[in-house]
Amino acid sequence: MKIRMRFMTTAALLTAFISTANAQEETPTMQITLDKAIELALSDNPTMKVAEKEIELKEVSKSETWQNLLPSVTLDGAIVYNAKVASMKMKMPDSPEPAEFKMGTDGSNTWNAALQVAIPLYAPGVYKAMSLTESDLQLAVEKSRGSKIDLINQVTKAYYQLMLAQDSYEVLKENFKLAEANFNIVNAMYEQGRVSEYDKISAEVQKNNAWPSVVSGKNGVELAQLQLKVLMGITADVKFVIDDNLKNYESEIVNTLLEEIDLSNNSSLKQIDLQSELLNKQRKMLKTSFEPTLALVGNYQYQSISNPNWRIGQFNWSDAASITLSLSIPIYKAANFTSLKSNKIQQAQLAETRINTERMLSMQAQSYIDNMTASAEQLQSNKTAVELAEKGLEISQKRYDVGRGTILDLTNSQVSLTNTRLSYNNTIYDYLIAKSDLSKVLGIE
Repeated sequence: MKIRMRFMTTAALLTAFISTANAQEETPTMQITLDKAIELALSDNPTMKVAEKEIELKEVSKSETWQNLLPSVTLDGAIVYNAKVASMKMKMPDSPEPAEFKMGTDGSNTWNAALQVAIPLYAPGVYKAMSLTESDLQLAVEKSRGSKIDLINQVTKAYYQLMLAQDSYEVLKENFKLAEANFNIVNAMYEQGRVSEYDKISAEVQKNNAWPSVVSGKNGVELAQLQLKVLMGITADVKFVIDDNLKNYESEIVNTLLEEIDLSNNSSLKQIDLQSELLNKQRKMLKTSFEPTLALVGNYQYQSISNPNWRIGQFNWSDAASITLSLSIPIYKAANFTSLKSNKIQQAQLAETRINTERMLSMQAQSYIDNMTASAEQLQSNKTAVELAEKGLEISQKRYDVGRGTILDLTNSQVSLTNTRLSYNNTIYDYLIAKSDLSKVLGIE
């Protein structure tokens, strides 16, 4: 008896220890709100990190461009072995035959070191390139803003999708519980001989048919959670919950009336405008190919020529210095004219693209407004339908209890209640999705 008691005590302590260890290793559950989900996505999503690196790259390019105006310093060195030097013949006044002169000594070596400093005095191409990189940086910033707005839209819609999945799952669970309760009541009445076997079978079929929807609803919640995790940049093993439901947003649903759709903050149109500005500056930079450039070059050389051996200490060294003012005037280059023509065609293409994009965005915005208006008008009808369906189910249950209703009436009222609840949730969801898409089109962060 004592051995048995010791064994049971040891087993209980071991079980408690394992349970405590598992509880400590269990990943904590995060509480997620819409603002928190957006914050995590903007900080951890790879798309935003890539956009930030692109801005850094453009800033480096901007610095690289203006640095072309700084002086450049070059140090060159060369060692030449003259196996056989060139010679030239020259006719002397007092000699009938031309004399041959060697321009050095065969088998000798020449050492040369040169220091060159070049300062651009007038470089129009560099000036235009500096303006070009500034617009390029602005375009990268706007692309980053566009990515941010798009990511916020995706996270918001995924958050609403998860709420819809959770609320629908709750409705489907309530439907199953109701079907199960009805079956228990009908089964009890059948055992008392108050209803037919047909009623029992119908109630059981209704209960069995409700369960697959519950399983599907649970899978929908898990899939919506996974989609939101991907957008937030967290791993699949991290647990989180959202203590929110679609009914909390009912007060936000109002008829949306806009006298004019303002697309001035739309990121796509802003990017097209910046690209157009970029092409204009590129055209100005291409025109600098026809302008002269002026540079000041200083050159200092230190050399030893025609050394018969490799004893550096015995070389004769000499130095030379020069300052050159270099002017380069382009006369003709066919590719310059072709580049200007290509730039003009690109500008025309971009202008047509902007017109088409603005039309499409206006249509999308109006479509979202229409959807929001329709949802707002439909919501009150759905809300009333849910109240009537709940009252109808209550009446059908009482009628069935007193023997004045049929199992078909009870089943139909239950199905009607489930459908109206799902429709109510979908109406709020449709409004929120349309509102999120409208914010994206209008460029609202």
